[in-house]
Amino acid sequence: MTLRDSRTSRSERLSLLILCASVIWLSGCAVGPNYKRPDVSVPASYRGQTANPAAKIDPALGDEEWAKVFQDQELRRLIRAALQNNYDVRIAAARVQEARAQLGITRADQFPSLGAGGNITSQRDSAAGPIPAFELTQGALSVSAAWNLDFWGRYRRATEAQRARLLAQEWAQRAVISSLVANVASGYFHLRELDLELEISNRTLASRSESLKLTAMRTEHGIDTMLDQRQAEQLVYTAGAQVPDLERQIEQQENALSILLGNNPGAIPRGMKLTEQPHAPEVPAGLPSELLERRPDVREAEENLVAANAQIGVARAAYFPQISLTGSGGYQSSALSNLFTGPAGIWSFGGSFTQPIFEGGRLRSNVRLAEAQHQEMLLTYQQTIQGAFRDVSDALVAYRKNREFRIQEEKLTESARDAAQLSEQRFNAGATDYLEVLTNETNFFSDELTLAQAQFTELQALVQLYQALGGGWQQ
Repeated sequence: MTLRDSRTSRSERLSLLILCASVIWLSGCAVGPNYKRPDVSVPASYRGQTANPAAKIDPALGDEEWAKVFQDQELRRLIRAALQNNYDVRIAAARVQEARAQLGITRADQFPSLGAGGNITSQRDSAAGPIPAFELTQGALSVSAAWNLDFWGRYRRATEAQRARLLAQEWAQRAVISSLVANVASGYFHLRELDLELEISNRTLASRSESLKLTAMRTEHGIDTMLDQRQAEQLVYTAGAQVPDLERQIEQQENALSILLGNNPGAIPRGMKLTEQPHAPEVPAGLPSELLERRPDVREAEENLVAANAQIGVARAAYFPQISLTGSGGYQSSALSNLFTGPAGIWSFGGSFTQPIFEGGRLRSNVRLAEAQHQEMLLTYQQTIQGAFRDVSDALVAYRKNREFRIQEEKLTESARDAAQLSEQRFNAGATDYLEVLTNETNFFSDELTLAQAQFTELQALVQLYQALGGGWQQ
């Protein structure tokens, strides 16, 4: 047989072996259950959702980008800065990269491993007695391959599980983004609410200080009593006590927002006033079935369920034989000049399989563990869905009722303003004592602060509804 015939024969055997292995691999089945989304009880509409015909036409609030929901330009800039610098978002992005790398590691088990090597040695011995000096040079080049056939789908199921974990991490990242957008918006509205309260307190303090001066002058001339002056002082001190406390809260709220932005504590720029923030009286919530596709925590829980389902196949595949193929080929010669000529070729092929016989219950317990973890993920998925429906319903009723409360508080504040003005006029006319002024001024100041809080609570409910509907992560 010529050298060419020998090489052709080896090449044909190698091609045949690869073809057989490919057929075996392609015909192999993946043990374990295929994933099927479980049935869940989805209501036809959210509890607390008003029957608004436009809500069925307009896109759901959760589908809107955050830049369209929040119209304040300064708030938009703050959110952009937070998305770029916030540590939680950056940590979540790093976890996605970790999961992507782990998927590559797991997926590599499905493919053959190839290696190449070579060596060269040169030896020279001097003459020793009758033995003449000699020099020997040897060289070898080789290529080896090994392949664990995925006949039962063990590696494919493991890859399926890891791919689901990657998707779960991506949805977890979106959940972090959604929470960050909501926290920045809510924190910004809270800051503007504190600014409004401070503005009200400073305005009230200035007005009452002027009234105190007038009352003190009237007391000196015997028109008013010292009791009237003391009551006027109470109004001044009540408003004055609010100012440092509000300034403390404002600075602390700025610090909290700075941390969300990934910065050290510092001042926060302002945009629109709290009362100027646009928000519709009613917002479309969409269909509950759409929530399962949009809300990040629900999608994350489902991907964890997919991974747990695939792990059952990995555990069951351990019952079956593991088939391995190995092969190597190369050249070896004692003379480098003849390394690729003559009878220098070497090769070897082999196959093996390993069948577990007795593992002391390890394999059965692994299957039971995988099935129990799948059941846990299934219950977690169903629980997450129910929690999502509750969040939306709570947010819908909160937004509607907080709006109604704010409207009533506006009426109450307007009435208290008129009462305070009337009591001041009655006192100046001598028709009543200063106690009536004290009571009505105190009520008016308290109602103004409560109205500011009601305006913030309404906006906060809008933010919570947006997050509950799965909004905020869309770019």
